[in-house]
Amino acid sequence: MGAIISAIESFLTDTLGAHFGVMICSMIPIIELRGAIPLGMALGMPWWQSYLFAVIGNMIPIPFILLFVKQFIAWMQRSRVRLFNRFGNWLVRKAEKNRGKIEKYSFFGVCLFVAIPLPVTGAWTGSLVASVIGMKPWKAFLSCLLGVMIAGVIVTLISYGALAAFSFLL
Repeated sequence: MGAIISAIESFLTDTLGAHFGVMICSMIPIIELRGAIPLGMALGMPWWQSYLFAVIGNMIPIPFILLFVKQFIAWMQRSRVRLFNRFGNWLVRKAEKNRGKIEKYSFFGVCLFVAIPLPVTGAWTGSLVASVIGMKPWKAFLSCLLGVMIAGVIVTLISYGALAAFSFLL
């Protein structure tokens, strides 16, 4: 296991560079910025760089999701490939499950949903739900951006603040 961790760390720091490693990590669904900021801390980046690169990386896929996810899901639902069909239906069910909570508050609903720093509540899911409920793409993008920035502040404070709080013990 140590060899795998060393290989990943070497790839992120030597091949990509820590900044791009954090940015790419924050683009990955579910992990997003919630995993990228602690990664930046582990790679020795200052808090503001971890935050900045994680927010930028987390927001890169969002315009594409907002613009194309409805067509992509419709294609998957019509697909004869059972795996695609099931996944498309699962995505719609997931979005519909959160629809009521988010639709009630629209802009701030998506923002708060994305701002909660837990797995599956990030910008990917928030933009999916915003698209399914018919929010305008620019409004959804700004809502996701605000939510990502809030989540980034929370995760940065937890990651770097906990380190600072316990550094006197080291």
